[in-house]
Amino acid sequence: MLSAPLLALSLLVAICYLPSEGLEGQLYETRPGEPYLKILSQGVFPPERDGNQTLFVLYRTDKEFVSETDLFVYTTSLRRVRRQPPIRREDHYPRTAMRFDDVLVRNTWEYAWRILGTDVLFETVRFPVTRKTITLADPNGTFQERAVSELKIMGETYPSYTVEGGVECYVVEAIPKKEWRPDTHLSKLIYWLDHRAFFPLRIESYDREGNLVRVEVRTARLLNPRLEERGYANHIFLFWDLSADFLSYDIHDTYQYRHWSAQDQAVFFSPDFMRRVWFLGPAKSQARVPSAAEFYLRPALDREKFPQERKIRLSPQLEARIRAQEAARRLVFTE
Repeated sequence: MLSAPLLALSLLVAICYLPSEGLEGQLYETRPGEPYLKILSQGVFPPERDGNQTLFVLYRTDKEFVSETDLFVYTTSLRRVRRQPPIRREDHYPRTAMRFDDVLVRNTWEYAWRILGTDVLFETVRFPVTRKTITLADPNGTFQERAVSELKIMGETYPSYTVEGGVECYVVEAIPKKEWRPDTHLSKLIYWLDHRAFFPLRIESYDREGNLVRVEVRTARLLNPRLEERGYANHIFLFWDLSADFLSYDIHDTYQYRHWSAQDQAVFFSPDFMRRVWFLGPAKSQARVPSAAEFYLRPALDREKFPQERKIRLSPQLEARIRAQEAARRLVFTE
């Protein structure tokens, strides 16, 4: 049986790259201490969170300038903007399996990288047999119902699927450098990066003892063709914290490319704008999991892949849940 609470939130998120888009701007057009990215999120569901907002400002860092973020929060109940203490990378997003390190402030130069080999992925995010369709929103405000069996790992237009429909990946290991990450709770990360765009489709986190503690799997879509292979973006991603057997998901639909002028940046991406409670887009996602019985499956462990590099030790209870899940092809929380 499934016996787990289900919490769903819907947000409108606006992202502003201050230099050029993406990694090049962060690396080559900003200096330590300068902001390179601003993220404004606005709550639209559930009703008690409607209008609540957060504003993240991310900074380029080095060993001297270590302040990575500014965070401002507005709540409709207080009608005030409050500046929050700097986030700690290891902290969880509230009531999720995601950590801030997973989605905001993981810098490539803070790790030593090694290629482990290659692999082909045929699935990442897995739907249960209890869910046949998903409703996705388009930027124009319309909705389309899609069969989940039709969704592809890298979207419809990806040109490099194998004959069998898989995605070829490089598998790489990232070990934190002590001079950059002396207090990290992780010993390493393992990434599955697609051959063409180097998009991370699976990320595994290992604790200080080398045990697998967290898995993230993703699907992607080409949202900005102008950037070619750099134009892929997250579509659905699922986080699994193995220690607590805790799962959370995120879906990004209704993407819309927008150029923010200098005036737009000054108006929209500021704490003062949050007080106005003006929404930047009208579309609300309908892609939420409708019930706990239709939640995504735990990611596959695929123990046969790179067994010398992947230490997977689970409790007997979790092993039993996984066996029950794979037999039923739906999420199970009892042994």
